[in-house]
Amino acid sequence: MSKSHIEVWNSCLKVIRDNVKPISFKTWFEPIVPLKLENNVLTIQVPSPFFYEYIEEKYIDLLSKVLRKEIGEDAKLEYKIVVDNNLASSKPYTIKVPTKNISDLSNQDIPIPINTEDKNIKNPFILPGIKKLNVDPQLNPDYSFENFIEGDCNRLARSAGYAVACNPGGTAFNPLFIYSANGLGKSHLSQAIGIEVKKRYPDKIVLYVQAHKFVTQFMEAIRSNNSNDFVHFYQMIDVLIIDDVHDFAGKEKTQDIFFHIFNHLHQLNKQLILTADKAPVELQGFEPRLLSRFKWGLAADLQVPDYETRLAILKRKIYNDGIEMADEVLEYIASHITTNIREMEGALISILAQSTLNKKEITIDLAKQIIDKIVKSTRREVSIDYIQKVVCDYFNISVDALKSKTRKREIVQARQVAMYFAKSFTKNSLAVIGSIIGGKDHATVLHACRTVQNLMETDKKFKQYIDEIEKKLKM
Repeated sequence: MSKSHIEVWNSCLKVIRDNVKPISFKTWFEPIVPLKLENNVLTIQVPSPFFYEYIEEKYIDLLSKVLRKEIGEDAKLEYKIVVDNNLASSKPYTIKVPTKNISDLSNQDIPIPINTEDKNIKNPFILPGIKKLNVDPQLNPDYSFENFIEGDCNRLARSAGYAVACNPGGTAFNPLFIYSANGLGKSHLSQAIGIEVKKRYPDKIVLYVQAHKFVTQFMEAIRSNNSNDFVHFYQMIDVLIIDDVHDFAGKEKTQDIFFHIFNHLHQLNKQLILTADKAPVELQGFEPRLLSRFKWGLAADLQVPDYETRLAILKRKIYNDGIEMADEVLEYIASHITTNIREMEGALISILAQSTLNKKEITIDLAKQIIDKIVKSTRREVSIDYIQKVVCDYFNISVDALKSKTRKREIVQARQVAMYFAKSFTKNSLAVIGSIIGGKDHATVLHACRTVQNLMETDKKFKQYIDEIEKKLKM
């Protein structure tokens, strides 16, 4: 008595399961549904055109062997592909096993939906010819390691990033989670890793995508009934870089789909690189199971660069652009714009523009005019340096004492007050605040804020101190 299509397929699965990794079996074979067996032709249903292409590329040899064993030497395999509703009447693909040549398809006229509306990610659902996924990595060539200035503020993150680039998916830094306030180089460093990977491993599929773009693509995939292709596309990436992952906050469906993509890539030792404006422990609006995965690898912060690093960044910038500028001008910029690299580079561009358009020589006076305008228009956010000065003046201690390692009660309390106001009056992360005020970590800052809050609720005199300092900061 001949076997049914279900029995044949189940027999095939027993052999396949022993020859592929468990995660691969779960991803690529469990979703397949056997439909019929007629004239030695087994028809199976697969979830999407992309799914079909991957099966053809990776597993056709294995499929051909198990089918010939179960059906005979003249076994054939026919695919029924789940497509959009308006294409539901399309004929299935039919191929002769064991061909690996996509051109041997007997039906070449089947329409395959391809989403090409997103101009920033070229053909995010690349279906035909998976012989080599042609994915534009979306990397800015200027954001290389050569152009990333190393300093004490970023040494750990840069070193980890370079290690990842040399051995993607093969280090303990997976995921590599890079966090900092805006404008300190997260995008640059994450893309530098991608650029270095492509240089060392040209065949690896690298993709840099901003989190808000990922969300937009996912919503579009749902609307166009292409969510399967969306997931399968991202599961094919070797090095996935998601910038500003904090934009996933509060988006439950996006977090759920990214959770599954993350798990798939991580289990296959694919590299994940994530950036955010806060450390994982500080992120709000995220499912605990996703946050726990953000903590699996290494979380490295980029701190505010010191004066020497800021000056080196400016010198590298004008060198790359072929511009000559007096050291005193660069020194003035580096000493007056201290907390944001992007803002500092913007000031440099403004000075160059004013010099070119008005045919003025670049002098220290021109730099002062432009920097003063930038500082006045952007610095109504109180700086951490100013907060430290106000707090120290109020308690009659020096800023050096505040930043020192001393554990004297009055110094510790003043330091905690400065941290409290830095968190209240600035947009800096706890890690950045701690690094500036005494070289502390984010947990110390968090403890300081809680201590100040508790004292305000229980000590009227202390509450008066806080109110008076707050008035001075708002003047």
